[in-house]
Amino acid sequence: MRILFLSFYYPPDLSAGSFRSVALVRALLERLPQDAHIDVITTLPNRYSTFSSEAPVREEHPRLTVHRVALPAHKSGMVDQSKGFLTYARGALALCKGKRYDLVYATSGRLLSASLGALLARRHGAPLYLDIRDIFVDTMKDVLPRKMAWAIKPLLSALERWTVGSARRVNLVSPGFLPYFEARYPGRDWALFSNGIDEEFLLDVEPASESAQFDPPPTSERVLDVVYAGNMGEGQGLHAILPALARRFQGRLHFRLVGDGGRRAQLEQALTDAGCDNVTLLDPVKRTELIELYRAADVLFLHLNDYPAFKKVLPSKLFEYAALGKPVWAGVGGYAARFVEEHIDNAAVFAPCDVDDAARAFEALNPVTRARPDFVARFRRDVIMARMSRDVLSIPGDTQNKETD
Repeated sequence: MRILFLSFYYPPDLSAGSFRSVALVRALLERLPQDAHIDVITTLPNRYSTFSSEAPVREEHPRLTVHRVALPAHKSGMVDQSKGFLTYARGALALCKGKRYDLVYATSGRLLSASLGALLARRHGAPLYLDIRDIFVDTMKDVLPRKMAWAIKPLLSALERWTVGSARRVNLVSPGFLPYFEARYPGRDWALFSNGIDEEFLLDVEPASESAQFDPPPTSERVLDVVYAGNMGEGQGLHAILPALARRFQGRLHFRLVGDGGRRAQLEQALTDAGCDNVTLLDPVKRTELIELYRAADVLFLHLNDYPAFKKVLPSKLFEYAALGKPVWAGVGGYAARFVEEHIDNAAVFAPCDVDDAARAFEALNPVTRARPDFVARFRRDVIMARMSRDVLSIPGDTQNKETD
């Protein structure tokens, strides 16, 4: 059996899709027979221009080959991202030429990545398992200029229908996506394998002694350390809340923001204009360093912009935040807000972009570190990916059964 595995991001790149993909590859290899092989086609590390990590163009392991396509230098704009994707697509088509696959798996944070999987599955006569991590057609009206979104929506809607219709099985990373897809594609059965907690974050939530689970409460005089790590784009909307929020908490909180993205420059300028001296911006770091930043923090911060489409998503960051036992301060709405309130204790949710509500929510937090063993047991990534790998590998068998019926 030979599987084509398409993921635009893959380690050592820093991305939620990267971490998800490598976990599923490990789970698939544990389940596949010895004569099976997985071909991963991804890109050389390119998520952030401020983070560089060396990786080979071709990487061989037992039963696994990782091919990395080199992309031209690009920024966060749509034009540059489109050029990068076209380079990736051409590379994938060339690498697949003359090969035969029994199954194509494509994980997609953007519609075009999913459509590439559909194209290659059709070319190879193989069933497609599609993993959808974002709803681009639904999101674009919020993150693109209005005229551009209006002009391209019919084309992208048609492309989405063709892509989803090409898939034997579709997984939605957030149950919040269900209403959108059920309305557009009635009668389909959807898988729901979410993101989860990676092994690196499990080490800090399984202490041997009860006393290790708690930090002493900070004194009221100490300035608390609030950490955010991740993308700084339009979707996160940090530029829309942090300047005013940081000013509100001057003398009480210090914010450390780790990452990069299309709105970082705007965020920096807004912080300067607001006269904030309690915010430090740091470039992206490797996960080992990031965990140390998390562990040193008093509170972990999360925010999504106030757009209707983001009420459907479930940020992967919530899993690592909750796993470390830190108080979680989250500006999210919709499904993500319900998830936090149902599953994460010592977490405070506020309305996105609402400084007054954020201040109210912060006062409800207890700034202590406390393990969340029930959450960890339920949302371990390895457990979720083990179940997902069974679902993925059921597809070729289902296809063969249908062909012989």
